[in-house]
Amino acid sequence: MTTTLTGNPTTPPAPTGTDRLLAATGPELSAHVARYGPARDVGREFIDVVSAAGLTGRGGAGFPVARKLAAVADGRRAIVVANGAEGEPASDKDAVLLWRAPHLVLDGLSVAAAAVGAQQCHLYAPQRLLDPIRHALAERQSTGYDARQVDLTPAADTFLAGEKSAVLERLAGRAPMPRDKPVSTSRSGLNGRPALVQNVETLAHLALLSRFGPSWFRTAGTPDEPGTMLVTLSGTSAAGVVEIPLGTALTEVIQRFGRTDPATVQAVLIGGYHGAWLPGAALPRASLSRKALRHWHATPGAGVIRVLRHDECGLRVTAEITAYLAAQSAGQCGPCRNGLPQLARTVGDLAAGGPARPQDVVRIADLVDGRGACHHPDGTARLARSALTVFAGEIDRHRHGSCRARSQGAAR
Repeated sequence: MTTTLTGNPTTPPAPTGTDRLLAATGPELSAHVARYGPARDVGREFIDVVSAAGLTGRGGAGFPVARKLAAVADGRRAIVVANGAEGEPASDKDAVLLWRAPHLVLDGLSVAAAAVGAQQCHLYAPQRLLDPIRHALAERQSTGYDARQVDLTPAADTFLAGEKSAVLERLAGRAPMPRDKPVSTSRSGLNGRPALVQNVETLAHLALLSRFGPSWFRTAGTPDEPGTMLVTLSGTSAAGVVEIPLGTALTEVIQRFGRTDPATVQAVLIGGYHGAWLPGAALPRASLSRKALRHWHATPGAGVIRVLRHDECGLRVTAEITAYLAAQSAGQCGPCRNGLPQLARTVGDLAAGGPARPQDVVRIADLVDGRGACHHPDGTARLARSALTVFAGEIDRHRHGSCRARSQGAAR
């Protein structure tokens, strides 16, 4: 990577507030360099920097990034893919990042490629985002900032389009369907070549790490889970994408960033449609970290926090989500073809006050869990189980034609 755009190569001070990725002042290359300074050249030794920082993937799985980099670097003719598909309907963080700070993502893509010795780079994102990315790439090449070629591929508008193996299938010219891969894509990904597939937010963090180092990175977050993450807040008075240090209490997230009184919250969906519900009563004891959420079988996932008010019905919302997930399956295996539609019907029946019982949901969830070609059935089962616990009191009410949410709404 070359950085001949600016005559002043000095890197500005590192961001000190909550915003790091969102400290970007605009999508233009000049604004990017003025805020963050020029990109830094790195080699394989950068993997040790990433390891010292403790960065984990921000796409949902939370896998240690240094381990993925090292695995791909051990192969030959590796490729690197920036994954901005974001098929999760409740998430908007990747789109916001690509609109607001495309050069931070592209810097991270170049840094990752240099670290693993890759010559071929791809960026995979929805069609509506490709034009601004093309503009950013043209800026980089015309100014001599970065001559690295990046191939752009439009992502399909489906929930599973961003699943790692589905991404690689799409890049190979096939349908973006998850595949049951017996061999890690870090060893054999696209056309048998090692592939590093990283979420665009993860790559943006790599760009900042290459400039400011691991000690700075660890000034936010917790010792076990350092750094910040982008979060999509919804159901709050102030909804949208915000940047939050890992380990932040959920009450603070909702009150400070969402401008909503936690006392008005019935429940919170953490981690998106493959996430889990937490009851409002649990909020004072919960925070945005894997360790803190483990008690509720939840994770931050891709940074989705969906707040459910007392005048909303959690059973109905869950039924709508499970129906969507059943319709969005790849349909390649029994759990998706048969199990998820049955699970969706059963949850829908509970929400409608029908004869279905909670144990019916548990039985079907157990049948699909861990048996699919990908993790789609597992995530759907997790969501359904959490709803049975958090909204247990509502199930009997619905069976008798009542609903606490309707009562709350009438009271207002």
